[in-house]
Amino acid sequence: MIWNFVKTSILFAVLTGILLAVSFTLGFSPLLAIILSGMLNAAVYWFSDRIVLAVTGAKKVSEAEHPKLYAIVDKLASDAGMPKPSVAIVKSPVPNAFATGRSPSHATVAVHSGLLETLGPDELETVLAHEMAHIRNYDTLTSVVVATIAGAVSYLARLGWYMSPAYGYQGQRNRDSGTLAIVAVLLAPIAAVLVQLAITRTREFAADEGAAKLSGRPLSLASALDKIERTVARHRVHGNPALSHLYVVNPFRGSSLVELFSTHPPTWKRIARLQRLANNFVTTG
Repeated sequence: MIWNFVKTSILFAVLTGILLAVSFTLGFSPLLAIILSGMLNAAVYWFSDRIVLAVTGAKKVSEAEHPKLYAIVDKLASDAGMPKPSVAIVKSPVPNAFATGRSPSHATVAVHSGLLETLGPDELETVLAHEMAHIRNYDTLTSVVVATIAGAVSYLARLGWYMSPAYGYQGQRNRDSGTLAIVAVLLAPIAAVLVQLAITRTREFAADEGAAKLSGRPLSLASALDKIERTVARHRVHGNPALSHLYVVNPFRGSSLVELFSTHPPTWKRIARLQRLANNFVTTG
C-alpha cells in the first residue's frame, strides 16, 4: 500500500512537471489553465454520482429489494469503519461493479446484474471490497485532481497551437522557438494522458490490495478477476471506451497501442500480485 502511494505521488510530480514545462516553453502562466480546468472538474466531481448513474443506467435499490447485496456492503463498510454507501443495480450482462461519489459519505456502489450471475458469494464480496477500497482511498478525488492537471496541460497546448507559426501566428518568436513550441504542443498532451492513465492503474493495484486485506480472501478476488476476464474476452462488449475506468476489468480490447492507453493493469498481473499477497498471508499467519 505504501509503495502504491509512493508511485502515485511520483506520477503526480511528473504530471505537474509536464504542466510547468509546457507553460515555460510556451511562455504562459499555468494559473489560468488550472483555474479553468479545475472549475470544470470540480463541477463534475460534485455531481459525479448523479452523472455516472445516469450515463450507466444504474438505478438505486432499497435494502428490501436486494437484502443479500446490502448485507455484504454493510458488513464491508462496518469492517472498514466507513459510512454505508448506497447500492445501485445496472441491468447488463457484463460482469462489473463500480463506485462513484465525491466522498465516503456520499458514495454509491453499483453492481451489474451480470456480476451477480457470474460470481459466487465469496468472489462477489471481494469485488465489492475492491470498490469499497476505491471509496476509502478517495480515488474519485485523486482522479479529479489528475484530470485537472492533465486538462490544464491540454488547454495550454491548444492555446499554444493557435499561437504557433504553424497556425499562422508569428508573434515575436523566432523559428527555433516556434518549432520547440510546436513539439511541446503535440507531445505534452499525450504525455499527460499516459501519466494520468498510469496513475489510474496504480490506484487499481491499491484497490486490489485493499480488497484483499478487507475481505481476507485475496485468492477469491483473483478468481473473480479471472472469471470476469474470461467472460469479457469471450463476448464483444459494446459501449463507450471512455467509461472503461468504471469497470473492474477493462472490457474494451485492442492492440498493444490501445493497451498502453488502458485505465487498468493487465488482469494477469493483478492476479499474480494477489497470489503473492495470499502467500504472504499464509507466511505471516
